Amino acid sequence: MHNLRFRQIHLDFHTSEKIEGIGLDFDRAHWQRTLQAAAVDSITCFATCHHGWAYYNTQVGQRHPQLQFDLLQQQFDACKEIDVNVPIYLTAGVNNMAAVAHPEWRQLGPDGRLTGWAHSNIEPGFFMMCFNTDYLDFLCRQIEEVVGLFPGCDGIFLDIISQPECVCHRCIATMQSGGLDPLQPEDRRQHARNVLIEYYRRSTAAARKNNPEMPVFHNSGHISQGDNEILPYFSHLEMESLPTGGWGYDHFPVSAKYCQNLPHDVLGMTGKFHSTWGEFGGFKHPNALRYECAAMLAVGTKCSIGDQLHPRARLDQSTYQIVGQAYREVAAKEPWCQQPEPVSDIGLISSAAVNRDVDNHRRDNPADVGAGRIMLEEHFLFDILDPNMDFSGRKALLLPDDIRVDEALKARIDAFLAAGGKLILSGRSGLNAAADDFLWDLGAEFQGVSSYQPDYIVAADQVRPAFVDSPLVMYMPSIRVKAGAGQSLGAVYDPYFNRSYEHFCSHQHAPPRPEPSGFDCGMINPAGNILYFAHPVFSIYRHYGAVAYRHYIAGAMRLFMGDSLSLESNLPSTARVHLNRQPAHDRLVLHLLFANTVLRGGTMEMHGGTIRDTRPIEVVEELLPLRDTRLSLRLPREIGRVTLEPQGKTVAWQQANDRIELTIPEFNCHQMVVLS
Repeated sequence: MHNLRFRQIHLDFHTSEKIEGIGLDFDRAHWQRTLQAAAVDSITCFATCHHGWAYYNTQVGQRHPQLQFDLLQQQFDACKEIDVNVPIYLTAGVNNMAAVAHPEWRQLGPDGRLTGWAHSNIEPGFFMMCFNTDYLDFLCRQIEEVVGLFPGCDGIFLDIISQPECVCHRCIATMQSGGLDPLQPEDRRQHARNVLIEYYRRSTAAARKNNPEMPVFHNSGHISQGDNEILPYFSHLEMESLPTGGWGYDHFPVSAKYCQNLPHDVLGMTGKFHSTWGEFGGFKHPNALRYECAAMLAVGTKCSIGDQLHPRARLDQSTYQIVGQAYREVAAKEPWCQQPEPVSDIGLISSAAVNRDVDNHRRDNPADVGAGRIMLEEHFLFDILDPNMDFSGRKALLLPDDIRVDEALKARIDAFLAAGGKLILSGRSGLNAAADDFLWDLGAEFQGVSSYQPDYIVAADQVRPAFVDSPLVMYMPSIRVKAGAGQSLGAVYDPYFNRSYEHFCSHQHAPPRPEPSGFDCGMINPAGNILYFAHPVFSIYRHYGAVAYRHYIAGAMRLFMGDSLSLESNLPSTARVHLNRQPAHDRLVLHLLFANTVLRGGTMEMHGGTIRDTRPIEVVEELLPLRDTRLSLRLPREIGRVTLEPQGKTVAWQQANDRIELTIPEFNCHQMVVLS
């Protein structure tokens, strides 16, 4: 496994040919002082950019027309003198210089439009390239040239890796010769997949032409869960997830909890920008970067902060003062973050991984996002699994909303249940292929899908939200079930009717009928090892975010799990908690995180120099302390010492049977509690 450094910079340098004086302000001593003061130990520098220009002396492509020297060599040498690693970046999926010279290399969508940031030659933006054309030959020659000129580089980063359905003349001909029909979407998707795999094979081989151990990463802006076929082409993973850039603050921890189960070292990637990539003059508050880097450490990843270099190639002083505040803290915490292993009570089987053929690699799968947010906000210890991963070590498996269970997955879940594990299902998860009954014996009567949307629930006393006694609206259809001998989670109430022109009531939906429908909103089976929610509760929570939903769902999960949960606390829902093992040091590290995110800004249509319209942005500014945090941990072994790190301060604790009880008087942003 390729081991990454902890404190990295991804230095974008997408630079127009219309700008003069490229690199004129590069100063080796200033470059080195800036990186050292900011505690940076690795920086990804550009060989080529999206505009298509090279920043080194190339015989394959074209050096930037306004650059008069080998800028990449100067950056590379300056870094190596101070023991800063230098992975090298090449644009792959977009290349405007190549697109202008060879328009036949561009991707063409089934709708007849050119793909990319710009769909027309008179729109500003980058052009997507088709990997099924001679462009791939050109790209591989560039990669081979770079690794030949920079054999001591610390990796190759290839960007914008995507091959959607393309109907350029080359792709049509290839489909026809391969027995695929360009008129059929499924054939176009299969061809695109074939082309993409060939890209991975050839580009990775090019990067490793001279060194079979050369680290390689292919960036698609998201780690696709369950896509195991491409993983052999990656030496490590870099998880692009800029909270303010459209990913949000909950995308990263949920995605990282999947990557923790892969055999790769992982780098989390945020940005210094207030918004997203390409923002000159935008600055995130230092506290936001401190929190984001701490969140990376807590889920076992290294840290990368994205920056954009000014065309004159002088590192921005304000940016690296902000970066330094976060990275000096990371440096102090590294000993407790080396080679962690996550501790998980619940394994969330990824809907995105199971439904890859229909999910189309979306960044946000509603069922996964909703389930992940509930478990983050309720402080359950969990991780993300695909169907082929090892299920052992978890106390329960969660299949959210729409998991299609084939024979192989059912056999693996059956073995998990037989070994004493538990199963949590919701919505259509757990139904047979015909969707007319459950795959497991729930002790319940199945009567199909409700015709009502929405309907209502009155949850049972043990799981009812403390502030809701009335029927609670559920916005997506439920499965009609009767708990029978199982323990009911509560009653479903039907509305008077669905809204239509023939009958509607008020501004939204009709109210509930006064009497229950006779169906249950969920149950725990008589054996006590399967919990079922009749609604797709996790998707509903992702879309609507009502606190009452979370209280109902989490209440049912706690009732079901009993005293087997490893962690109990009084943390607020805005706090985050993660527990890792460090086997090499025979200790557990509990990460406590707290930041209040605030939605600021608004929507405005932008014209002129800005490509993106504005939208509200989730920001972190103040980092307020949390006081008197009470923790109770159920551990399988005795503990000899508890400390707060990196402060080295001992904490008082009590151990009763298999639980550790302690209180953290106060922490700010991030606290590691080390149990040795």
